[in-house]
This record gives sequence, structure tokens and C-alpha cells, in this order.
Amino acid sequence: MQTAHAAMSMCIALLSHARAMAFAPVFSAGVTSRRLAQQSAAVSSSLLNRTAGRPAPGVAVRPFFHRATGAGSRGLSARSAVSTPKMAAGDKNGATVEVPSIAVEVTADAPSGELLIVALHAAASPSDDADDADGAEAENEEDKALSLPPQLAGLDASLSGALSELLEDATFSGSAGSSTPILRMPSGGSVKRVALVGLGKAGSPKVDAAYRDAGSFAIKTGLTLKAAQAVRMAFADLDSPTGLAAVAEGAHLAMFSDSRFKGTLKASVTAEKKREERLPRTLSLSGVSVAASDVSGAIGRGAALAAGVTLTKQLVAAPANVVTPTSLAETAQGIAAAFPDCECEILEQADCEALGMGSFLAVGRGSSEPPKFIHLTYKPAGASAVKKVCLVGKGITFDSGGYNIKAGAGSMIALMKFDMGGSGTVLGAARAIAELKPNVEVHFIVASCENMVSANAYRPGDIITASNGKTIEVGNTDAEGRLSLADALVFAEKLGDVDYIVDLATLTGAMIVSLGHDVAGLFSTNDGLAEALTSAGKATGDPMWRLPLVESYREGLNSSLADMNNIGGKGAGSITAALFLREFVKKTPWAHIDIAGTAWSEKKGGATGFGVRALCHWVSSLEKDTPAESK
Repeated sequence: MQTAHAAMSMCIALLSHARAMAFAPVFSAGVTSRRLAQQSAAVSSSLLNRTAGRPAPGVAVRPFFHRATGAGSRGLSARSAVSTPKMAAGDKNGATVEVPSIAVEVTADAPSGELLIVALHAAASPSDDADDADGAEAENEEDKALSLPPQLAGLDASLSGALSELLEDATFSGSAGSSTPILRMPSGGSVKRVALVGLGKAGSPKVDAAYRDAGSFAIKTGLTLKAAQAVRMAFADLDSPTGLAAVAEGAHLAMFSDSRFKGTLKASVTAEKKREERLPRTLSLSGVSVAASDVSGAIGRGAALAAGVTLTKQLVAAPANVVTPTSLAETAQGIAAAFPDCECEILEQADCEALGMGSFLAVGRGSSEPPKFIHLTYKPAGASAVKKVCLVGKGITFDSGGYNIKAGAGSMIALMKFDMGGSGTVLGAARAIAELKPNVEVHFIVASCENMVSANAYRPGDIITASNGKTIEVGNTDAEGRLSLADALVFAEKLGDVDYIVDLATLTGAMIVSLGHDVAGLFSTNDGLAEALTSAGKATGDPMWRLPLVESYREGLNSSLADMNNIGGKGAGSITAALFLREFVKKTPWAHIDIAGTAWSEKKGGATGFGVRALCHWVSSLEKDTPAESK
């Protein structure tokens, strides 16, 4: 009891400190012209970079307290002006910033300039089609001699045999992600520096990911040079529109470096300035045999995907005093303002109460941040959509665990800003889909709040009622994500005539234990939907593994007092969480993707943007389906 009393005293002290800090000064949009540019209003659908006049990925979202609304949206509550402490005046403030742009072009001109990157596939072998169960390549590329493709013989001759020299002297197999050192060419030549980058085997399931990495490699290598404003890449024969899109995507992704929260330390300012000065502005590609009519679309697709992934990374990486439910709502409104095919509605607490969302609202009761229920819609213009789908994202912008507070070295409480990873992915996908314009109606739904401790917070043992009438006994306040998603799933199905519902959530630590940080867990009530999502993940480098909805484990969710409990037994935590969510979808084909392990990876530098590409690929694939009946 003494330990519990001490913990409660500490919580009260922390809460008092938080209330005092609520009056800390907030960011002023007029601090500097550069920061004002970073906080510029949401741009038009072409997303023109104002300085370079080229398409730039990312939506520049308005500062938090600017009350602009998108089409059909409701104003945000003024209550957010006196909530948790924001960053001090003079610091950078904003969930997202505008991303530098790069022009990607296809050319038949002979390579010239500061830097040439030549991309080569690994040597072929009789076992090229031998793949393991999850699509990994069964090969040992390092032991295979690699010769220069005949299509590049003329380029090699114009470079005085430099490509052949690199192949002979460097330990380079062409495996995906491999590269050679930069070779300095003799003065007076058309090209000053040359390097090779590997694409892995042609036809590999991972080849598009290799193209994406090669595009990033070209830009990052250009950044190491002082004057590489234009970078050239040469291919033996890039004949795939998806490969071309991947190269463009990789180039755009490499343009962004997250320095939003660096201060005025001289080293930080100098490093940021140097990077801005050295950023390449053009990537020219030769050896591309994609049909001329497909080139623009492929490059545009790559830029749109990069925009979505970068937006997701920025949202997930930002701290919880910057990405709040209010700022997520404003991000959605920024997308609606930028794209005429989108509209956004923000449901305030009173709206959610009127809809009976007791499960969602219980989670946010302990926070001074107002909950926001976000409903962003993309409808294709001038067409009857072939399908209508809902993408639902978990939006817990900080998870303390509630009264079952996260404690101890393994609690990951310091990382709980990433618990809105599902909503970040859904909004990133919305950003990309709005520009890709598939003939599919897509609803993006986020029930966003914080899970905090206070006198108003929900407690273990409480019984709450969801919007479908089910009563839930709270067995653990740290199993909050499923409670917020429950009402979001009910809302999604009540939209009517929905063909599919897919939710994404950083839901269970058990998923990290079972599948680690490279593969997401997939659960579904529909085999066709599960197969389509798995295929989309394999094609885009967002791998998913389907896990079973074991019926006998449903008993673990039983409650003697309510319709169900929000936690199951000791084992199979990811499965019982998925079984809980299934209770809130009546008939619509549904899938749940647990991205607890994949949304954040220290090995990959933090926020990964996992799931954006897979969702966009899956939604685009639905265009091939038969038209939906009139709704």
C-alpha cells in the first residue's frame, strides 16, 4: 500500500507540474521567415515547391492554432489552447514541414556532370526462381561473377573503361543495396565521378524495393559532394513502370532529413545549412525503356507515395507535445484543403457523446487534450467508384498506460508517442491516394485521444458502453487502443455499403515478440481480403504474415459483469486483441494489421512509414474489380 501511495503522490505532482506548464508560451508563426515557410498553408494538389516550381512531396500543415477548415469540416475546439505544454517560443513547432523537391526526368542524352550512378542487376543463375515461403531470394550473389551488360558497353567506352574497372577491382556482386566506392574520373571528361549500385536479381519479388533504394542511394551520394546539383543514373534496361516509380520514390524520400526539432546550436544550424546547399535538384535517368505515355504517371506515382510515406514518418516521429489529437485533426483538414476530391469532418466530444461512443471517450477522459474523431473522405471526381472501403487507424497520441501505468525498463513508455502509428499510416495513405486518384471511394477514420492518468481517468474495473451497445469491463487501462478502435469500426460499418474495412494499429507488444520489427501481423475474417493485403505487402516491401483468429481464445474475453472484457488470458495477446476488435464489425469483410513492431525500428532510424505503400497498392488494385452497385 505504501508503494501505491508513493506512486499516486508522484502522479499528482506530475499532474500539477503539467497544469502549470500549460501556460508556457507557444510558437509564433512570425519568428523567422524560414520557419514561416516551413509552416505554410496546405498547398494545392500539384504541391508546387514555391522556390523551385517543382512537385514536392508532403503537405505543409498550418500551425496548430490556425482554425482553417477543409470542405465539410467542423471547426476545432478552442479548448486545445490551454492543454498540454507546447514547445517554447522560438522553437520549431509543427507536426510536418514542407519537404525539399527534386525533379526526376528520363533522358536519352549522354551522361555528364558531377556524378553518375550506374545500377546493375546481379548475375542470373538457374535457381533464379527458387524463393522461400515469404518471397526472400534463395541466392548467394556474392559468389557469382558479374559482367557488364551489353547495353552499357558504349557508356563504358565513353568513360574509358571505368565501369569495367569498377567491376574488376571492387567486391561488387550487384546484390540489392550493394555499391562501390566513388571513382574519380580524369579531368576533362564529361563525367567527374562514377559509382555502381546493385539491384539484386531481375524479376525478384524485392526488385522494386531495390530500385527505391537505388534512387535514394543516388541522392545520398550526391549529398556527399559539394556541387552535385544534378545527378545522373544509368540502367541497362529499366522497362518497368513500377520500377521507374520506385526510383522516383526513393529519390524523393532521400530529400528529407528530420531536423524539425534541432535548436540553435551552431553545429546543428551549420549541418542543416550545408545539407540544404548540397541537396541535388535534378535526377536524370537514362537506359529507361518504359513507354513514353507511362513515364509521367510512373514518376508522379513515385512522388505521391514518397509524400505519403514522408508524412507518416513525420507524424510518428514527432513528440507527443507536438502531435496531439488536435494536430492530427488539422493534418487531415490540411489534406482536405489541398485536394478537391477530399473532404474532412471532425467530430468533437459532444458529437461522439451523441453517437454513444463510450468506449473511445473513456480512454481520453484522463487527458486535458480534447479527443478528436477524424473522418476524412476521398471520392473520385466524375466517376462511379468501383468500391467503397474504410481505412481505420489507431490514434493514441500518447499512451501512459492509464492507471495500469507503464513502468519499468521494458515498458517503452518513452516511445509511446508512436502509439498513433496506425493513424499516421492512414493519413499518409490518404495523402498519397488523394494524388493518385484511384476510382475507389476511401474513408479514412481516426479516433484520436491521449491515454493519461488523472482524477477523471477511467479505471480498471470500470464498465463502459460502446456505440453498438456492447458493454465492456475494463480489465486493463493499458489495453486502450482496442477500446478507441471499437467505436471507430462501428462508425465505419454504419457508413453503409462498405465493401471492406481495414484497421491498422500499434496494438500489442506481443506482436513485437512474435514477428519482430520487419513483419506485421494480419488478421482477417475474409480469405480474399487477407490474400490481397498480403500480396500488396509483398509487392511493396511492407510484409505481413496472417495469424489465426482462434475461436477458443474468445472465451478469455468473457466477463461475469459485462458483455466482454477488454483483455484476454495470459497468452496469445495479439490474437485476443484481434478477436476483441472483430466483435465490432458485423458483416463487412474486415482485416486488422498489427504494426506494433513495424511502425518504429531503431535499426531503420525510427519511424518507418510502414503500410502506406501496401495500402495504396491494395486500394489501386481494387480498380480492377467489378463496379460496385449504386449506393
